[in-house]
Amino acid sequence: MGELERLWVEEMLSWCTAQFGPRTLRAPVVLPTPDYFPDSYTGTEAEILALVHRVSGYMGVDRDRILVEVHSSGDDLPDVPFLEGTTHGEAGHYRLEHGRAVVSLDMARMRSPITLVATVAHELAHERLLGERRIAPDRADGEQLTDLVTVFLGLGVFNANAAFQFSQNHRGWRSQRLGYLSQPLFGYTLACWTVLRGDPKPLWAKHLDTNPRVYMKQGLRYLRANPEALPDRPIAVREH
Repeated sequence: MGELERLWVEEMLSWCTAQFGPRTLRAPVVLPTPDYFPDSYTGTEAEILALVHRVSGYMGVDRDRILVEVHSSGDDLPDVPFLEGTTHGEAGHYRLEHGRAVVSLDMARMRSPITLVATVAHELAHERLLGERRIAPDRADGEQLTDLVTVFLGLGVFNANAAFQFSQNHRGWRSQRLGYLSQPLFGYTLACWTVLRGDPKPLWAKHLDTNPRVYMKQGLRYLRANPEALPDRPIAVREH
């Protein structure tokens, strides 16, 4: 990770603090535990809808603004004009239609509930940015900023873990890249974010996979050696 990437992360987290308010930094870190996801999940459409609504609540999205479409890879995704802002991804799709946000989910690409939550978080972060008109639809770093916003709004554990996943089947091992930030960038973003929260030794880090946890620790070491990197005053929060 280069210096320009570090500076971008630091600048965008400061931007998020100004946009969403410092109180957002006091919100709990959402974790893959029954405390945050108590419902059973077998992949039914009703369960998917309930999960989207739950994540909407965590991310400060009005669930009445969200319409959810569930697809599989063989289905045709809607053909819509790029009017108010449309984003495409492998697993999810977001668009604004008649003043409401439409989130389409390709369930054939969801390898685990972690991937589903990460995809939903990314699409709902689009709603916080595009739907609330905080950024322009053609912003060059819009997708990267959307991933960073998932961290700022508390879903970073899911999106960092999903950024690069391995799975095994009868043909051997397969890898999947999800999202637009690399794991090193996710790790540094998590490090900066937890310092801004006044929580430099978070117990929740145990829920990170090995790679993002290592990258976050590297980021924390860098920030201890370079405290000027984050001039914003830390906000004391309770550990979750």
